[in-house]
Amino acid sequence: MQQCLFSNPNLQSLPLADAKVQYLANWLDNETADSLLYLFQRELDWSEGEIKIFGKKIKIPRLQAWYGDAGTNYEYSGVTMPPIPWHDDLHTLKARCERQCGTRFNSVLANLYRHGQDSMGMHSDDEPELGTEPIIASVSLGEVRNFDFKHKVNGDKFRLPLEHGSLLIMSGKTQKYWQHGIVKTKKRIEPRINFTFRQILQ
Repeated sequence: MQQCLFSNPNLQSLPLADAKVQYLANWLDNETADSLLYLFQRELDWSEGEIKIFGKKIKIPRLQAWYGDAGTNYEYSGVTMPPIPWHDDLHTLKARCERQCGTRFNSVLANLYRHGQDSMGMHSDDEPELGTEPIIASVSLGEVRNFDFKHKVNGDKFRLPLEHGSLLIMSGKTQKYWQHGIVKTKKRIEPRINFTFRQILQ
């Protein structure tokens, strides 16, 4: 099984039982992070995605885009998303994640949180096409948002503010035992983009 390989001394391992979660607050320098935030807001193929709840399609509270290699379709809450061909700068960011983690990614889910009312419900990235113990590299750009974890069995909770230019790695049994999400806030905040790079089994 592939494992994330880190040499950065600023790596932080989060105190989550039944999980392997690692965090790098300053993975990208501010100048690079600022440039990518502006670039990706303008150039990615953002859309108002939909999910199915009790057989009914509803719009999700954020914009999203699914990029990847050919054939990396992703099924999420009853909706199948075919991949958009890689944007050059997004592919470069993927390669940097791969070097950091010592693994290969063939797809990414991009989410654009336009304001505080955009959110992500509690869930696990445990779809069959991700395998039993997926490695997921999550890159955040823009406004700091709280990333909440909740244990599926004992209900333990943990909150981590995801900073501009940060990298979060979830691996091991994290998806089996934990859910994660981003709640709404009434604060007036700036946009945030998040990328979750992953390997779809083909």
